[in-house]
Amino acid sequence: MATIKDVARIAGVSVASVSRVLNKGPKVSQKTIDKVSKVMKDLNYTPDANARALVTQKSTTLGVVIPDLVDPFFASLANGVELVARQKNMQLLLSTGLVSAESEMQAINLLIERRCKVMVVHSKKLSDETLIELVNKISGLVLIDRFIEEIAHRCVWLDNLEGGKIAARHLLALNHQNFACISSKYRIDDPRLRLQGFQHVLKSAGVDIAPELIEYDEPTLQGGELATQRLLAAGKEFSAIFVYNDAMAIGAISTLEDNGFKVPYDISVLGFDDVLLSRYSRPKLSTLNYPIEQMAMQAANIALELTAKDSKPNIGMSFKHIPRLVKRESTSFKTS
Repeated sequence: MATIKDVARIAGVSVASVSRVLNKGPKVSQKTIDKVSKVMKDLNYTPDANARALVTQKSTTLGVVIPDLVDPFFASLANGVELVARQKNMQLLLSTGLVSAESEMQAINLLIERRCKVMVVHSKKLSDETLIELVNKISGLVLIDRFIEEIAHRCVWLDNLEGGKIAARHLLALNHQNFACISSKYRIDDPRLRLQGFQHVLKSAGVDIAPELIEYDEPTLQGGELATQRLLAAGKEFSAIFVYNDAMAIGAISTLEDNGFKVPYDISVLGFDDVLLSRYSRPKLSTLNYPIEQMAMQAANIALELTAKDSKPNIGMSFKHIPRLVKRESTSFKTS
């Protein structure tokens, strides 16, 4: 494997000149840049990121912690961070937290061990106190999909409570009065707040949801399928379902159709997240847009800004996002 010394020897320049080319230093001629670049290409030379970081004292990696690699929502989150990494000519380091406090801590420690000082962390199980402590130790750590008031300037988050309210208003405007809900079985804030917001608006409208019409399962296609089967088995009437995320909603639609119900003519289904799959389901899924990729890019840029030499934390600033209703084909006006 070629080294920086090999590049310098063949190009006929000093190692320092090669280093300046790699780091886009100001005092290097175009002739030297062209010569060194050609030799690096001929040798298939790849600079060592850790070595460059030690020399420049600047992190060359951008880390991201997500629960898993399967969920398209988290794939979009990781993609948003990767887009920023590419723009900044940095390497992406990805670690998974598996919705477990122990695993989330291990994932963060893995990034730290790799000398990663800039990271976007999706954590649902670590305590507020632990995350506050981590933020105080790691200047480039930014939380996504989590709000902690004491470190609000390090949080990029979605108002899930308002999302539930928007969902309820939409279905009430379509003349629905009998509702069911499918939520995630995980005891984290997102499903709790979405359901809370949904029920709050319904209660204000004089509508209650029977306890047996609220089901919990894995936030996956299969989880939506199983939860819907249990709703149908309960034998209670409902004309609309508010579902925790799009994967569960699409699983619910499949189960309803398999059991002879036409969506949205018999039962309307409303999802949450607006992942790519929601645009291609049949019928196309009405949902609430969660701009996770844009939020991830914002979080990554904030993390980079925090590690800049002249960084000044925006104490008191909030990076809150509000979900947006996306009307497609899975919800419709109830005529009778």
